[in-house]
Amino acid sequence: MTMSMNARRARRIGLTGAVIVTALGLAGCTNPYSPTQRALGGGAIGAGAGAAIGAATGGSPAAGALIGGAVGALGGALTTPQPPPPGYYNGGNGNQGGYYNNNPPPPPPGYYNNNPPPPPGYYNGGPGY
Repeated sequence: MTMSMNARRARRIGLTGAVIVTALGLAGCTNPYSPTQRALGGGAIGAGAGAAIGAATGGSPAAGALIGGAVGALGGALTTPQPPPPGYYNGGNGNQGGYYNNNPPPPPPGYYNNNPPPPPGYYNGGPGY
């Protein structure tokens, strides 16, 4: 029994969609600061792109996959960013408080013109408020 062209096309589109959804779902399961993981991810993306380009241009998909994988792995490993500074994510307790751990530094001396700072929640209704 042969499949019609529309059924084959629908199956191919569905399979492509499933692969894309799976890849995007797994993309969050990586450490962006690990050169090894970035090299593996870059190699996989490069191999897929190289095979697709090799097949589309009439060349060898296998050669395209090898070249693309090597370039992608090298690019992934070389472009690994430095991890953020130690206090950036609030000491790792789950609250993303930025550099100051939810407590901004006090204003510099003379900021309030030698007057005491206003109480918390102060609102004077002036321009810009």
